Amino acid sequence: MAIFQDKSVAGSLSSGCVEADLTHHAIECLNSGEPKIVRYGVGSGICDIRLPCGGGIQILLVPNPCREELAKAEALATKRQEFTLRVDTDTGQIQIMTCNEQTHAGSVFSKRFSPDIRFLIFGKGAEASTFARLVNSAGYEHVIHSPDKATLADATFAQCNANHLTSLKIPEDEVIDDQTAIVLFFHDHEMELQILATAVQSSAFYVGAQGSQKAHQARLSALKKSGTIGNAWNSIRGPIGLIPSARDPRVLAVSVLAEILEAEQGVVT
Repeated sequence: MAIFQDKSVAGSLSSGCVEADLTHHAIECLNSGEPKIVRYGVGSGICDIRLPCGGGIQILLVPNPCREELAKAEALATKRQEFTLRVDTDTGQIQIMTCNEQTHAGSVFSKRFSPDIRFLIFGKGAEASTFARLVNSAGYEHVIHSPDKATLADATFAQCNANHLTSLKIPEDEVIDDQTAIVLFFHDHEMELQILATAVQSSAFYVGAQGSQKAHQARLSALKKSGTIGNAWNSIRGPIGLIPSARDPRVLAVSVLAEILEAEQGVVT
């Protein structure tokens, strides 16, 4: 969250519970040039502000953080690279590092920031466009690739990022990292094979494809027979989604998104 001298605000910490009072403290910090820790809720001396959840929140205010370090963070985030923000709570000094660290020792606090999930969606029909609309409405970076003009029109109308797939493979310029989820929504499963063969050998943390258990076994059999991906075909998820046999595109979309978020959090079911 950022608070400026004119009291304008970017972001939120408590959905309105403490922001007004926090702005007052932030302006004081900007004027004094000294960092400050403010606590609300349980354990706080501010008795007239309580959190409805019954918990407590401790907030570090850092006045005029180093712009060069913030620029480093922005550049790394733009490149989808993980970084660590290290803050000295006594001095307010910040440092951006590319190491993977998250600690709190003495006055030094380190917080790791990872790229958000990026969704690569391949398919045609209502299932593909509905899933694209869902992740778009949730604010996730995404692209829907489809050979079908009607599917692309539906997605584009909902302001999704869409690309006309001219060949049934992942575009060569598509960037895939370990925070990428690749999900396929094709009814004709022969259209999936080249896409899946590339996807399972990429860094993507999730690769899944729509279809019944029977269709999934046929899919795996075809990939296995191709002999081009070794045992990587084992990592393909199917049937996809936490809700079995979901037929409504909206239910399927929510079900698949939930499964992907669960996988990203490392939850085992």
